[in-house]
Amino acid sequence: MARNSTDTRERLVETALRLFRSEGYQATTMRRIATETGVSLGNAYYYFAGKEELVHELYLVVQREHRALALPRLREDAPLEDNLRAVLHSGIDVMAPYHGFGATFVQTALPSTSPASPFSERSGEARTMAVDLMRQAVTASRHRPSRSLQTQLPTLLWLAYLGVTLHWVSDGSPDQERTRVLVDRVSPVIAKAVNLSRLPIARGLVDDIVRLTETLGTRAVTR
Repeated sequence: MARNSTDTRERLVETALRLFRSEGYQATTMRRIATETGVSLGNAYYYFAGKEELVHELYLVVQREHRALALPRLREDAPLEDNLRAVLHSGIDVMAPYHGFGATFVQTALPSTSPASPFSERSGEARTMAVDLMRQAVTASRHRPSRSLQTQLPTLLWLAYLGVTLHWVSDGSPDQERTRVLVDRVSPVIAKAVNLSRLPIARGLVDDIVRLTETLGTRAVTR
């Protein structure tokens, strides 16, 4: 019985994501998802209270696929900007099929009460995967941050990735080329800032950044 329950849930998620990609978020209804999956509407609502919860599942799927695509692209002892660029481009590659309803996804995820919010308690698994991917990019790279910044840098890089994602959502250029250019330009800037963090003159600024990141982390956990 438990296995059948898991199979049904997985099939509902697969169907919903397929319909989101092909028909868009607004045109996809819970009734259509249930029909395409071959279950009753009541059964579909047993597993998911609505489409918003399925957007949360999309967030998880995207993070898993992002990790699977990005990790082989990391190079040991490469400059941080190269590994960061690889991770950010991988994220865009994975999100590409969902660009048609990217704006809707952001609108769904923005409210603090939304389970799809990247800062929500329910998104903890996806957030942990995303931050850990950034941690592996830093660990593989030649240039390391200052000791005080090292712990919080992966979270900062994840926040930068969220910023890139917001740009991608509103990017109407062919294949979101403007976002690709942004990634190529912002990666060396971040890498240079990380290198500068090792200088004594930057110690006060680094401490402020660390405190800010810790505050954001606490906010994510307590929401």
